[in-house]
Amino acid sequence: MNPLSHPSATNSIVRTEHIDVKKLWDDALVKIELAITPANFKTWFRDTHIVTIEDSTVTVGVPSVFVRDWLTDKFHSMILKTLRDLSPFVRSVEYAVIQRSDRKPETSKTQTINAALPLEDYYINKSDNLNPRYSFDTFVVGPYNALAHAAAKTVSERPGIAYNPLFIYGKTGHGKTHLIQAVGNQVKKTGKKVFYVTSERFAVDFMNSLQSGTANSFKDKYRQYDVLIMDDVQFLATKEKTQEELFHLFNTLHDTNKQIVFSSDQHPALLQGLEERLKSRFVQGMIVDIPTPDPESRVAILRAKAAQNSITLADDVVDHLAYTIEGNIRELEGALNTIMCQSQLLGRTLSLDEVKSIIKNNSRPRKTLAISDVVDKVARYFDIDQVSIYEKTRRKEVVRPRQIIMYILREDFQVSYPAIGKKLGGRDHTTVIHSCEKIKGELKDNPELEEEITQIRLLLK
Repeated sequence: MNPLSHPSATNSIVRTEHIDVKKLWDDALVKIELAITPANFKTWFRDTHIVTIEDSTVTVGVPSVFVRDWLTDKFHSMILKTLRDLSPFVRSVEYAVIQRSDRKPETSKTQTINAALPLEDYYINKSDNLNPRYSFDTFVVGPYNALAHAAAKTVSERPGIAYNPLFIYGKTGHGKTHLIQAVGNQVKKTGKKVFYVTSERFAVDFMNSLQSGTANSFKDKYRQYDVLIMDDVQFLATKEKTQEELFHLFNTLHDTNKQIVFSSDQHPALLQGLEERLKSRFVQGMIVDIPTPDPESRVAILRAKAAQNSITLADDVVDHLAYTIEGNIRELEGALNTIMCQSQLLGRTLSLDEVKSIIKNNSRPRKTLAISDVVDKVARYFDIDQVSIYEKTRRKEVVRPRQIIMYILREDFQVSYPAIGKKLGGRDHTTVIHSCEKIKGELKDNPELEEEITQIRLLLK
């Protein structure tokens, strides 16, 4: 099929051989400006523009690495949704640092979608899905992750020989993706073929190959790599056909000394819904945990991230952040980004009291709350009877709050799936998993849901 064509539900073909990229971005900025504060819009969207569109991927030019990272972390879902609403051909968005002198003249406004992308490697490489930002040089090593780092380094130096497979597990935001991609980026320098994929993407590609009759091509594609890196394998639970395909792929790669690297949020022995034969493959190599960073490690992480962004933090500010924010690394980075943003807007360094105020308004819920407290707060927020949360009802006005409660209990308080199900009316743990994944998936493209959960978290402090 013509790559510039898009089939609709009625099999008609809509053709868009040219797109006015300036108009597309101007229209997008109008919508974005109405959705965020003037200060945020002026700070983060000034001097941005669409550089090019290739294979339905929009590349947005930004003036600095700081702006690129902030848009990626905080506004990506909004930008993607806005562009998709304006053009049905937009499928993804990437960001590239383009200095003012590099910008093209405004006279060239209309662009063929499949034009070449005149950029350096500022973005994820489409041939291997590796993010160049994830390297061993930018990975902060501390007592909590030293073993995982050492194992990953060893694998990158002796792929297919040492620790095969390498299985890294830990809670979200502890640095698993950074570390496993660092392995790929390091091995890639030696000329070996590397491929990074999430288990969810692997499953989707596999099912699509079955439906399109291209299963053999799918098999050939994944068997060609010297190093296969699969993130978040816990999402393969209950996907029996995909698990079987992964089992055979594993055997083929392992038997030919090809390196395999996995990540998960739990030890493989604890993964629910995975076949025992697949678990046995996971545990035959090296299994290593990345636990929650200790205070000293959080201090080191903050100093490293601050140095990477060329800012200076006072010792009392670093200590306050490290000992106040006890969650994952992403929370530390989020707090640091907020501080940098406020400092940039004010044009000065923030005081400790100002930092304390920011952290108070942005920190996650305290960990001492009882499950009943969470239920009570959410029920009040949605103006429903908290008793209905525990009942076997499928009323829409109850189901949604219940799913949000399950998500918060899991993400913010690390309550186990079975415990959540037991406390919320004796529900099966698979129901809890489904609810958590549903909310997690919708958060990617639903700013209203994100705002609801933010407000609920403030109530839980």
